[in-house]
Amino acid sequence: MKSLRNSVTLIGRLGKDPEVKVFEKSKKATFSIATTDSYKNAKGEKVEDTQWHNVTIWGKLADVAAKYLKKGNEVCVEGKLIHRAYESGKGEKKFFTEVNVNDMLMLGGKPKE
Repeated sequence: MKSLRNSVTLIGRLGKDPEVKVFEKSKKATFSIATTDSYKNAKGEKVEDTQWHNVTIWGKLADVAAKYLKKGNEVCVEGKLIHRAYESGKGEKKFFTEVNVNDMLMLGGKPKE
């Protein structure tokens, strides 16, 4: 059985086209996806809750993401959560969480408006 430690699977829509950076021995694609849940509140009204997730893909999968993914596309990503901390130019401590993707499945195009 695949290890379930630090494993996350998300299905959502891209908030922007992937940004690609090329390094000496690898390539990285980054983008954000939105996941939306809906529920009824105490008054019976439908409420939608959208969460944004930062995504990073490396290597050959980054090539696929860069070539085929565009803003609005629906995608399923599987990977692990990475938490980082850094100091801003103003000396403030900032925290950043992202999904480091192991596998990706393209689910469909942008919905027709």
